[in-house]
Amino acid sequence: MTANRLPLIALTALAPISWGTTYAVTTEFLPADRPLFTGLMRALPAGLLLLALSRTLPRGAWWGKAAVLGALNIGAFFPLLFLSAYRLPGGMAAVVGSVGPLFVAGLAAVLLGERPTVRTLLTGIAAALGVSLVVLKAAGALDTIGVLAALGSTASMSAGVVLTKRWGRPEGVGPLALTGWQLTAGGLLIAPIALLVEGAPPALDGRAIGGYLYLALANTAVSYWLWFRGIGRLSATQVTFLGPLSPLTAAVIGWAALGQALTSLQLLGMALAFAATVLGQLQPRGDRRPEKAAEAGAPRPENAIEPGDLPALLVRDTTRTA
Repeated sequence: MTANRLPLIALTALAPISWGTTYAVTTEFLPADRPLFTGLMRALPAGLLLLALSRTLPRGAWWGKAAVLGALNIGAFFPLLFLSAYRLPGGMAAVVGSVGPLFVAGLAAVLLGERPTVRTLLTGIAAALGVSLVVLKAAGALDTIGVLAALGSTASMSAGVVLTKRWGRPEGVGPLALTGWQLTAGGLLIAPIALLVEGAPPALDGRAIGGYLYLALANTAVSYWLWFRGIGRLSATQVTFLGPLSPLTAAVIGWAALGQALTSLQLLGMALAFAATVLGQLQPRGDRRPEKAAEAGAPRPENAIEPGDLPALLVRDTTRTA
């Protein structure tokens, strides 16, 4: 990690930080027990807005690629994450989700040729341990479906990150358009599930409308664009190590704004997870050639162009998704 990469890393980090506000916004502003409708309202309006701004539609093979990325990053990820958050005790869904860096490291080795180092694996374990200390509460019986859903959501997100990095973007298409494709595809996939499971949309008051506007614009349209932009310019492993910032942000907001206490063990977990996030941004010595080439003005490799966006690691209780 060099000094000229810090602004890019900081901007990319705004995405998971924004996603960490979702729990507070959901509990304080939105109708109760409508996670799928909330996921739909986050994804589809944001996707349509970005499509209108970019005025670009997929062509050729990118209709299929956009559908796959939208399903992995939004359409499958949201429902599976919501299901796990409602069926598992406390922040267990966040704990399972925190192993995402390890999933990404394995997939990146196969699909991108990014060989995981011992430091990467140890840092990933430290991140998962730190998040678990922050969000894990008193245990109950673990629900098999909930655990499988949490693993499925983590695998979906990880595959979406790696494939977004591998496919890059089509020539002449900016990251704004590619983000819009994915959000729209994911929202269209969630829509029938939400209607089938939750029924007709609820009545909305002014607070709920304001909450949904925030989720669709800042929390999704802008955040996903920053996230996929980061995927295009950083390594897949670097990006995924920013994920723990989401549950950490949710915990801080819960303490500062919602009156939730933080124990010394949680503070230790926050420090450990944050340290793992920072260490995850350090590139191995043998992996600095793309960065030097970019600094020298050399063409950027195809799989290093900036693409679109992905969903939030949001979790119930101190970190519930919505």
